[in-house]
Amino acid sequence: MSALVEQLNEDLSEVVARARVGLVQIHNGHRGAGAGAVWHPDGLIVTNAHVVQRRRPQVVLADGRTVSARLLAADPDHDLAALEVDATGLPAVTLGASRRLRPGQWVVAVGHPWGIAGAATVGVVIGLGADLPGFPAGRGEMLALSLHLRPGHSGGVVVDESGQVVGINTMMAGPDVGLAIPVEVAKRFIKDALGTP
Repeated sequence: MSALVEQLNEDLSEVVARARVGLVQIHNGHRGAGAGAVWHPDGLIVTNAHVVQRRRPQVVLADGRTVSARLLAADPDHDLAALEVDATGLPAVTLGASRRLRPGQWVVAVGHPWGIAGAATVGVVIGLGADLPGFPAGRGEMLALSLHLRPGHSGGVVVDESGQVVGINTMMAGPDVGLAIPVEVAKRFIKDALGTP
């Protein structure tokens, strides 16, 4: 049993390490910080619309550099925003497919809660928001997860067992359900807003 637990710990640590390198911290002034995912090595970052409170937030890259970002597009209905920074060769996240997720599948949410860079929380997929009774209207395009998202997780990533991004952290729905935007919704947002995949 201990060998199984050790292997699980090692695997989870590797998954988190892969996800962390593609994350940035986003500082929006006096209201605190959130996370963002490097979508493209040439400086395209995806985060939550609610994380971006001004048009030029400060972004802390994985290597510790702080740069100004430009807001390219925002979709408050899906809580998504696209930023651009003047940097190239950034380590980007690996995009997966949320439509392949199954209830009960393990996932890891990574972000910067309380300013702790790259902190992770683990849970399982409950399902799509539309499948849950009493779920908030208009939130059908959400992943419901049995994990706790804290302030600073917003805009971070949900990854599967291979470290591929399957969602973007957004908020809690009650005390025990974390919500994430499916990666397909984020891909569609980027394509519609910027004309790029």
